[in-house]
Amino acid sequence: MLSSNLSHVNSFTGFILLGFSDRPQLEQFLFVALLIFYIFTLLGNSTITVFFLDLCYTTSIVPQLLVNLRGSNKSISFGGCIVQLCLALGLGGTECILLGVMALDRYAAICKPLHYTVIMHPCLCALMASASWIIGFANSLLQTVLIFFLPLCGRNELDHFFCEVPPLLKIACVDTTVNESEIFFVSVIILLVPVALIMFSYSQIVRAVLRIKSSTGQRKTFGTCGSHLIVVSLFYGSALYAYLQSSNKDSKDQAKFISLFYTIIIPMINPLIYTLRNKDVKGAMRKHLRTYRKGTANTET
Repeated sequence: MLSSNLSHVNSFTGFILLGFSDRPQLEQFLFVALLIFYIFTLLGNSTITVFFLDLCYTTSIVPQLLVNLRGSNKSISFGGCIVQLCLALGLGGTECILLGVMALDRYAAICKPLHYTVIMHPCLCALMASASWIIGFANSLLQTVLIFFLPLCGRNELDHFFCEVPPLLKIACVDTTVNESEIFFVSVIILLVPVALIMFSYSQIVRAVLRIKSSTGQRKTFGTCGSHLIVVSLFYGSALYAYLQSSNKDSKDQAKFISLFYTIIIPMINPLIYTLRNKDVKGAMRKHLRTYRKGTANTET
């Protein structure tokens, strides 16, 4: 089985990403729109280094998508597809876990403020961040191996705009029930553990906030969680909606647009969601704008 799979890989040249090829006019619009979004994503996420994960996630998908939208060649090499799938799964899984870790940070800050520095010790924070990356990419490597050892029997047309698990499973020429079960089991762990952590953290946060007598204090406390809640809702909501779609054509098209949303739009708006609610960042932005205006005025005079 292993030797046959290796010989298949050696003779296989690559995949055709169908994407939006059945809508040529839409492709032209998407090329311009996504190029603009990608530029804003690069600017926003590179200016604020904490969003390095979002920057890498978008970059693993958008450049190849822009190339395919611009020309008639929709292909991606076999090796390129492996790398794209591995990076997208790894970075997406890492973000899922980090969102859970961030919920724990909010819980410690609001429910255990006097013990926050002890609970969220820098060493523990570094350990949790490292574990998020390790678990995310361990899951990615496992799923990538399971997917690419399936025989494809010459099928190479993926009904998507990037290499993703569901369309790759659909072109396999064998029964994928066992593979789907294995991938589903691992994915549930990666998804449910952070979700459980988020739900626990925010249930405790709500209880703590309701004990605050002042309405101003309640709003201020909820305000510290607003950015994280928005990002969690957007990321998990769109990703789950895309994966739970049925197999009819309309659902496939909806899944593609939802995938565009959580792979491109959300990474672009994440810096805005987090920074525009942060007083220090807003103050720094105002100071930078004042300095820029003064410099412009001096140049004109």
